[in-house]
Amino acid sequence: MISSLILLITAILGLFMIFVSFFIFFTKDLLQAILGLTLIGLVASVYYLVLQAPDVAITEASIGAGLTTAIFIYTIRRTGRMSK
Repeated sequence: MISSLILLITAILGLFMIFVSFFIFFTKDLLQAILGLTLIGLVASVYYLVLQAPDVAITEASIGAGLTTAIFIYTIRRTGRMSK
């Protein structure tokens, strides 16, 4: 029963990440793309927690979602928000 639940959760998280990836691919607004990338990082952190890898989840949340997002937003503020 538990393995079926874990399989269901991982499938839902994977499909959600694919959906957000398509959103990122088709958006022209760079800030929306960065927020989508942050969302993928946070979902990946939950995914790692489900797979019982809390150290990887903490690293993904802090570096993948937090630090990378801050660097990208800083860069967009220095350059421009919309892609061509």
